[in-house]
Amino acid sequence: MFHFTLITWIKAVGYPGISAIIFLESGVPFGFFLPGASLLFTAGLLSSKGFFNPWLLIVMVTLAAILGDNAGYWFGRKVGVRFFLKPNSKWFKHEHLERTKIFYDSYGTRAVFFGRFIPVVRTFAPIVAGVVAMPYRTFLAFNVLGALCWAAGTTFIGYYLGAKVPFVSHYITPIVLILILATTLPLLHDVWKKGPKNDMSGDV
Repeated sequence: MFHFTLITWIKAVGYPGISAIIFLESGVPFGFFLPGASLLFTAGLLSSKGFFNPWLLIVMVTLAAILGDNAGYWFGRKVGVRFFLKPNSKWFKHEHLERTKIFYDSYGTRAVFFGRFIPVVRTFAPIVAGVVAMPYRTFLAFNVLGALCWAAGTTFIGYYLGAKVPFVSHYITPIVLILILATTLPLLHDVWKKGPKNDMSGDV
């Protein structure tokens, strides 16, 4: 029933709601629990049925992803180390930030790009980039590239499969999981080569 609920919900919130969710999940600390990839894929699927304009949708979610990452970066840059000292609360778990910091230390600038495809890390990677004062031009380049591949790419795949594959709406969850796995294969291979000390597997 999950995909039917998600479809109904996306229809209700429309372009503004979709864009707001992508913005929040891309760099606002309490947005980590939002359904980014599944929302993009499902919205793309709905656009193939005429509910959304696919090209307007792609532009809007890409801009939302870029702006969300920028918000996270400048939040990290301004708040800095104090954010690492923030205690756990209903909306913030310190382990998520620490885990992303380990991820960033292992992969540097690539973490901004690859982090897009990993739940939770996606939200905190730009914050960590700001905390460690990554040069803004470098961050922006990886931010835009990641947004194009993740936000635009996932939405377009939903649109394409919706137009070409009958009954694809019944398989949203497994398709999204396959997309996450496929886009993180290079990173997983790198983790495996480096050994268990940098293993990022687990609850992401």
